[in-house]
Amino acid sequence: MMGIWRHLCIDMQRMFAEDTLWHVEWMNRVLPQVEAAVEWSPDKTVFTRFMPPQNAAQVAGAWRKYYHKWEDMTLERMDIGLIDLIPELKRFVPPAMVFDKATYSPWIGGRLHEDLSRHGVETLVISGGETDVCVMATVLGAVDLGYKVAILSDAVCSGADDTHDAALKLLGDRFSIQLEVVSTEEFLRSASRNG
Repeated sequence: MMGIWRHLCIDMQRMFAEDTLWHVEWMNRVLPQVEAAVEWSPDKTVFTRFMPPQNAAQVAGAWRKYYHKWEDMTLERMDIGLIDLIPELKRFVPPAMVFDKATYSPWIGGRLHEDLSRHGVETLVISGGETDVCVMATVLGAVDLGYKVAILSDAVCSGADDTHDAALKLLGDRFSIQLEVVSTEEFLRSASRNG
């Protein structure tokens, strides 16, 4: 399944790893697998970062209501350092790249797809959080754009076990021609064989 590939590591940021309103309790549990995938080929890794607005007034529609609820997670209220990648992963930048996004999906605006297309990327390997939100949006957008997708089952995490499990099952069952759900070990074995 490999061909020309990139690893998209979704939103492994301090604001989800630390004690905040958006804390993802078991992000640290998947960190060793995420780190192993990044370490194998940091130059093929793109980290996404979810970027909240300065305040709710800066966004429109349902996002405004969303940030009224999560006001303490806007940039004017939170410690700005929390948007950073967690230190264990930040050390890989560069050669790994960072792509900032203001929505769950990194595909809005087309810049990421443009860059990946320019490099002939055919396959995306996905890790990070949250399985049932930003990972799901990333995967569905990637499928729509024609990428082959490999989700690292032990390197994705969520704040809710039930929806994490349901998301992996849904993606694996309904999109089985366009994606596969594999362990980090299986991915690294395949990547080693295929260069």
